[in-house]
Amino acid sequence: MRAITLRRSLAALFAAAVSFGAITQAQAETLRIGYQKYGTLVLLKAKGTLEKRLAAQGIEVQWTEFPGGPQLLEGLNVGSIDFGVTGETPPVFAQAAGADLRYVAFEPPAPLGEAILVPKDSPIRSVAELKGRKVALNKGSNVHYLLVRALEEAGLGIQDITPVYLPPADGRAAFESGRVDAWVIWDPFQAAAEKQLSARTLRNGQGIVDNHQFYLASAAYVGKHPQVIETLIEEVRGVGEDSKADPHKVTQQVAPLIGLSPEITHQAVVRQGYGAQPLTPAVVAAQQKIADTFAELKLIPKRLSIKEVVWTPPAKVARQ
Repeated sequence: MRAITLRRSLAALFAAAVSFGAITQAQAETLRIGYQKYGTLVLLKAKGTLEKRLAAQGIEVQWTEFPGGPQLLEGLNVGSIDFGVTGETPPVFAQAAGADLRYVAFEPPAPLGEAILVPKDSPIRSVAELKGRKVALNKGSNVHYLLVRALEEAGLGIQDITPVYLPPADGRAAFESGRVDAWVIWDPFQAAAEKQLSARTLRNGQGIVDNHQFYLASAAYVGKHPQVIETLIEEVRGVGEDSKADPHKVTQQVAPLIGLSPEITHQAVVRQGYGAQPLTPAVVAAQQKIADTFAELKLIPKRLSIKEVVWTPPAKVARQ
């Protein structure tokens, strides 16, 4: 009887171990992607082709929405996601904070897709007139650099205004209620404010910033799964090509996903850059300039080397 009981106990322990191993295996084979309210990853999520391709490799895809790039990269830093997309500035702040990230691809410039907005009846007519004013922005986001450059162009510094750091939803509420004098924001929030509030553009990124979108992953993930990253970028690139070819179709797809009208969505769609590619030396240099600017302004605690965190695919993975 004792032998039977022992065998049953061992069998139960073995079954539990197998079950635990299966759970661990499943977790290890889940690609966790962070995305924002708008962008190519929203289209990729809706399309479903990535899931089909990765299922053949035994990998499931899990999607998590974030309100902005800084929050998304915090998720990457603490290990809750493996991959995501942000504007130019969030990776700089994240790297400065010690995040072990890797740049894996970028989208072409989209300088019209972010702007400094003022209310339609605001007396402010130039960036120089922001001196002493309250300006809302998401700290560490792509628009943070736009604001710095626009102020510099006007002969001002960040110390000449009162920054009010708010995520997009709270930024819009403060802007709409008049609690701030200006709002620095990106699409589709920018397009929505222009159409719904008749917000006026004081300065967009044309001529002063590129407003690249960057695809980033944790160093650990790209080290273990380079083929998955390559598949991801191929899928993103394909969605981008479709978007360039038929922006009207993309508008119809995206509008219900983000809860905005086709008119607002189309404005954002046509201002976005499409065509994910590995980082070029010129793009790395531009990103280095952003990092150097924030270090000089003491907005990050140390100088950074961007090229040290740019992923180079292994030869067997790299596209020929």
